[in-house]
Amino acid sequence: MVAIAEIADAPQKTPRIGILDTARGIALLAMASYHCTWDFEFFGYLDAGTAETGWLKVYARAIASTFLFLAGFSLVLANTPEIRWRSYGRRLGMIVAAALAISIVTKLFIGPGWIYFGILHAIAAASLLGLLFLRLPAFATLLIAALLGAGIIVDNVIAPFSLHSAAFDTPWLWWVGLSETPQRSNDYVPLFPWLTPFLFGLGMAQLAMSIGWLKRLATFGPGQNLIARAGRHSLAFYLVHQPLLFGLVYLLSLVAPAPPQDPTVGYVKQCVASCTQSGGEKMCRSFCECTLDKLQAQNLLNPLESGAIKADSDERVSRIAIQCTDEAQ
Repeated sequence: MVAIAEIADAPQKTPRIGILDTARGIALLAMASYHCTWDFEFFGYLDAGTAETGWLKVYARAIASTFLFLAGFSLVLANTPEIRWRSYGRRLGMIVAAALAISIVTKLFIGPGWIYFGILHAIAAASLLGLLFLRLPAFATLLIAALLGAGIIVDNVIAPFSLHSAAFDTPWLWWVGLSETPQRSNDYVPLFPWLTPFLFGLGMAQLAMSIGWLKRLATFGPGQNLIARAGRHSLAFYLVHQPLLFGLVYLLSLVAPAPPQDPTVGYVKQCVASCTQSGGEKMCRSFCECTLDKLQAQNLLNPLESGAIKADSDERVSRIAIQCTDEAQ
């Protein structure tokens, strides 16, 4: 999964705000702990879907929201009183290059679930859109962020309204976040709804600057501790930590392999995790439990889990999916 904020140096007249570096460093440690959980799941120590359901799903979203909020806040600090195009372009280029590298590596080595629009992609896209908001007053930016937040509530809570549409199902529009059936990804952070915390961060920085809070923030909280130093090098930390953690868990699996897991528990968790990218968790759990029962009744679960049959090409699995969709709604 899950996540990293753009490091932005404040303008010369604005003192560096150590508490932001510390907050970013804490978010990095939280991200590493979440990815460690994902690694344990990958090697079979946890049931499939564990890292994408329950409190861990909330944990991952809180981490991503924190990074995006800090990225929006930092964009204002780095480009006030005027946009520093050379510095902005250099940082944006580094983030885009890292995002592309992650997409390529995960496509080659993971395949299904590869990261085509993760947290780095989201930060890069939001940083481009954020330029449109830099010169707006704080109340306007915060109002737009609040309207986006209201749209999220309508889309997820108030039935039967939904902003999602099959028109966005084309792969070239998955980054928008309004697809009805986006391809599953291990780190999917589309602009809707994730532009919301970015704009809140941007708007709060504008507000803090307009009322003279930045100098006060600069004197509050530590800025030279080890966590803050990690926060000032967040991109490097992000790129290095997961391969290191993954390698350590891999070595553990060679010494003490994970015990066999119950395939039915793993199927439901993974099914729910995939389904909730475009639907409510209650409906998805009902759908997944229904498909599990029908797959077991027709002796299709083991062939599906082993890859002997494919969910998107086997007519029997397709019929089960249609039946369970009707029952779950």
